[in-house]
Amino acid sequence: MSRFRTSRRRFLRGMMQGSGLVCVGLPALELFSPRLAHAGEAFPRRFGMFFWGNGNRPDRWLPDGEGDGDAWALSEELAPLANVKEKLCVVSGMSVKVDNISPHWSGAAGLLTGRQVNGDDDSWTVHNETIDQRIAAEIGGHTLYRSLEIGIGSSSIFSYSGPNAPLSGESDPLTFYARLFGDTFREPGEEGVVDPALGFRRSVLDAVMGDIQRLQGELGQADRERLEQHLDGVRELELRLARLEEDPPDYESCARPGEPLAKYPDVEGRPQLSAKSRVMADMLAMALACDQTRVFHFHFTPPLYRGLFQNVSDDHHNLTHNEPGDQPEVHEITVQVMEEFAYLCEALDAVPEGDGTLLDHTLVMAASEVSEGRTHDLNDIPLVFAGGDTFKRDHHYRSYTQDNVSQAMLSVLRAMGVNATSYGEDEAMATDSLSAIEV
Repeated sequence: MSRFRTSRRRFLRGMMQGSGLVCVGLPALELFSPRLAHAGEAFPRRFGMFFWGNGNRPDRWLPDGEGDGDAWALSEELAPLANVKEKLCVVSGMSVKVDNISPHWSGAAGLLTGRQVNGDDDSWTVHNETIDQRIAAEIGGHTLYRSLEIGIGSSSIFSYSGPNAPLSGESDPLTFYARLFGDTFREPGEEGVVDPALGFRRSVLDAVMGDIQRLQGELGQADRERLEQHLDGVRELELRLARLEEDPPDYESCARPGEPLAKYPDVEGRPQLSAKSRVMADMLAMALACDQTRVFHFHFTPPLYRGLFQNVSDDHHNLTHNEPGDQPEVHEITVQVMEEFAYLCEALDAVPEGDGTLLDHTLVMAASEVSEGRTHDLNDIPLVFAGGDTFKRDHHYRSYTQDNVSQAMLSVLRAMGVNATSYGEDEAMATDSLSAIEV
């Protein structure tokens, strides 16, 4: 792509630099329309995962009514999403169809891989990649980062590229900023100096790849699998270095965001979950707007999360098991979680893209590994979709027969262009998608 393509931003910068005395308004010209420079190319398909641990209070989560528009209303725990209700598809009554042999981990694996965990509470892994990484393998190959992983409550997240291959979530906002918007970042139309060391680094990787490939023939099956997972990372690094030498995609809304604080220390023993989550959401929105990635996993809190939220007396996991009655503090935590999911959705919705917004071109799935944390229940799993153009909007769908949640996951895969005939295996397998929520 030519870096000299005219854009509204470039034109106005030129006017400002050429004269401080002249101000010329411009009509809405097709030349400056906020689209990719390639003729006829639409905005890319994107997918995001928002995950939180320990479930909800099912009786205060379930929306009132079903169907479209005014036929349903947000519940107490979903109320923070009021500003984006018209872009939501809430799915309730679905079940994770794996045996609950490992509280929290069985539910997470069943939902995100369609299979039971491999092992027990003390030592386990997954059988296959999680849904976000399956999608990243399909649509993430054209961007600087195949996917971005964020961990707010912990860098330990439930995202896997395969068995024994967990991904780590970035939990430090300043490090995340430097990675995305540091010295190598260029806004569309911005002149930049390509680091001459990039070519050298790629040539070194080429040499290493040759040595590794010669080694493969000498390894046993287990070592070959481990080596292949490592090679996947090396190949991704090669592609990333090559893309740093290319001109950035020309999106009108792409801009370098403000730099976050250096530290977000705990306040009176409580992590600043909201502050970290919101600055990460703002940076993630710009990373998507600049087409640095098309897939993300926003891990707000992990399964079995034991952190302290604001205005509650104990850690989240303990409260789910020990708070008596209808658990008002557990309810308060779920509301706080939904406030952060709402902020992420609104951050995406605030970025204009063509006739719509970034949220309109991004399907975001929010879920937890259980419904009621006290019982580790895998029925009525919480599931919310926001944005995109493949699912019904302003819609609540409820299953009354504890249908397989893998049907909804199969709908997600197909919405993202993954040629999938099924999702999961054994009782968790689905060969039919959840057509009731599809457009």
